[in-house]
Amino acid sequence: MTEVFPFWEQKSLEEMSESEWESLCDGCGRCCLVKLEDEDTGAYYATDLYCKLFDPETCRCSNYHNRQEYVSDCVKLTPQEARTLKWLPPTCAYRLLAEGKPLENWHPLISGRSETVIEAGISVKGRLFASETDLPFEDFPDRIKDWPLSWPLKQKSRKR
Repeated sequence: MTEVFPFWEQKSLEEMSESEWESLCDGCGRCCLVKLEDEDTGAYYATDLYCKLFDPETCRCSNYHNRQEYVSDCVKLTPQEARTLKWLPPTCAYRLLAEGKPLENWHPLISGRSETVIEAGISVKGRLFASETDLPFEDFPDRIKDWPLSWPLKQKSRKR
């Protein structure tokens, strides 16, 4: 009997269909947080502020298909960007696969349940302060947090 492997283990990021590519998103919401870049060092810092189109209840974009019309710096992620964007969370499936790592057990494609992202402490659900439109920009640095760009303490990756 031939062993059947899931598409993400058989295909490169470039070979995936649009629906396969989109299914890699675990819905954590970390990429939709406001990130600040230090112009001197190039370092990125994430905040607990979210994009004006992000719905904190569903942890999804409220206008995903038209997001770039309303948010000029919203990134339409590509395989190349998955390999190079420094601000992608280390838990991101796109980044993991781009780095040759497996999806984690909490990923909905593995667990079969979208709730496992919340249960594992990966999701932003319940951890957000406000929308980016609720504060003046000069207050953004006060909202910098370590957790969005790091692995949750209770979570141990199989092969980091």
